[in-house]
Amino acid sequence: MPAPRIALAQIDTCVGDVDANAAAVLAWARRAADEGADLVVFPEMTVTGYPIEDLALRASFRRGAEAALQRTAAELEAAGLGELAVLVGTVGERTLAPTGDQDAPQGARRPTNQAVLLQHGQVQARYDKHHLPNYGVFDEFRIFTPGDDLCVVDVRGRRVGVVVCEDIWQDGGPVSQMDEAEVELLVVLNGSPYEEGKGHVRVELATRRAGEVRAPVAYVNLVGGQDDLVFDGGSFVVGVDGTVLASAPQFVEHLLLWDLPERGAPPQPGALAEPLSADEEVYRAIVLGLADYVRKNGFRSVLLGLSGGIDSALTATIAADAVGGQNVVGVSMPSAYSSEHSKDDAADLAKRLGADYRVQPIGPIVEAFRGELEIEGVTEENLQARVRGVLLMALSNREGHLVIAPGNKSELATGYATIYDAGSIGGFAPLKDVDKSRVWALARWRNNAALDGVFGPDELPPIPESSITKPPSAELRPGQLDQDSLPPYALLDEVLDAYVENAEGRAELLARGFDPAVVDKVLALVDRAEWKRRQYPLGPKVTALAFGRDRRLPVTTRWREP
Repeated sequence: MPAPRIALAQIDTCVGDVDANAAAVLAWARRAADEGADLVVFPEMTVTGYPIEDLALRASFRRGAEAALQRTAAELEAAGLGELAVLVGTVGERTLAPTGDQDAPQGARRPTNQAVLLQHGQVQARYDKHHLPNYGVFDEFRIFTPGDDLCVVDVRGRRVGVVVCEDIWQDGGPVSQMDEAEVELLVVLNGSPYEEGKGHVRVELATRRAGEVRAPVAYVNLVGGQDDLVFDGGSFVVGVDGTVLASAPQFVEHLLLWDLPERGAPPQPGALAEPLSADEEVYRAIVLGLADYVRKNGFRSVLLGLSGGIDSALTATIAADAVGGQNVVGVSMPSAYSSEHSKDDAADLAKRLGADYRVQPIGPIVEAFRGELEIEGVTEENLQARVRGVLLMALSNREGHLVIAPGNKSELATGYATIYDAGSIGGFAPLKDVDKSRVWALARWRNNAALDGVFGPDELPPIPESSITKPPSAELRPGQLDQDSLPPYALLDEVLDAYVENAEGRAELLARGFDPAVVDKVLALVDRAEWKRRQYPLGPKVTALAFGRDRRLPVTTRWREP
């Protein structure tokens, strides 16, 4: 008898679109069957999309997901795919045991994060996730009820253990019992969000679990953008000795095939995806996050201000890669302080991208304000910036574009932006989790990728060299430079990384050798800018700690680092 063939279907789902998600299960199951698969494994919460957050608490939503699941089982059978074992994630339900809690009466139905085996037109097995994460971007412990049962399914006479995502991240639980169950393969359904460097951590973790159960681990991960999260796919199979036996590419839908060897036979390698460099990983994560946000929210085009600077240049290039240059509208909004080279760079960028380029001077609008209100200094600077934001939102209302904000993580951390300006206004902020130093690195990578033909033959580097090399400036007053108000970005980003991402206090920063004046300035800027960050658009998480779900601090607080 030939060895069972396992298919890992890393697909892009949309939260709440249970019918389309179920249709994708049917389509990808058919592809798996055409490739000779005996078992196809889909990611965590495939039917519902992930994360569903408080939608899980609606009984109507759970009923809709269950109806879609049952239809899928019947449609698989009707399509002649009844023999194929299909493992798929969805939202389930459990009846609570009596506890005396008035908020959870006996017999109440609570949602679970569930894996379901479909075969022969029916649900053959259900497994509720045991370990519910409650850290970082995860809030599952509040939403779901944990399971407590073991799940081992039969695939052509071979014992396959089933767990969901966090169940392998925590010691103990169902994985610790798989050895006794004598499984020959452990499959893990995942909705693991991307962050830089996480791929290696997943493989190392799966290797440990493979050693524990003395069987290979097949790890299938979701792909696609969902609000501020990006799922990178990167599904893989790892052997007991830590060898990666098969792997899927990141940031694209893919069907990864691998044959479970005969008992006693050594595992044979399958297809191995080429790894991406660190900069390409981050760049492609941002592109996918923006592309899916645009598509899943019903937009077809994006709009942003083009200043000629590096942030707007990189953001526009990302947008062109995400939705096509013809669907990017770039607006130059020069003031009396805008330099000729900045206006030229903006026009050059738009031409390279094939974007819809427009020029809308703000001078007359600013003068109208001056005629009604006496303004000068910072008030005048902020007014110019806000006028640009108002113009972008007006164009969005008139023409239906999604406004995207080009601000970066360094500016967001320090509050170095005018609230409601062209750099911070809109519905999505692609560079929200990218510090200024990395902005330059990504711009260099993208231009080099063009020279290498990564995005197509004969592409010109999209970002003008002068946008990368010139000193950054908001150009809101004569001779203004960012470094008039901030430490050099290389130093600033190092301090921010220690204070924000690693939660080091003033004493730890001084012990590192940072200048006390720099530390005090940066910490003061970060601490008083929390109110601005609360009003900033969504943006894709690409680091271990992004502003938003990862970092929850009060706006009103008198705590200052001693």
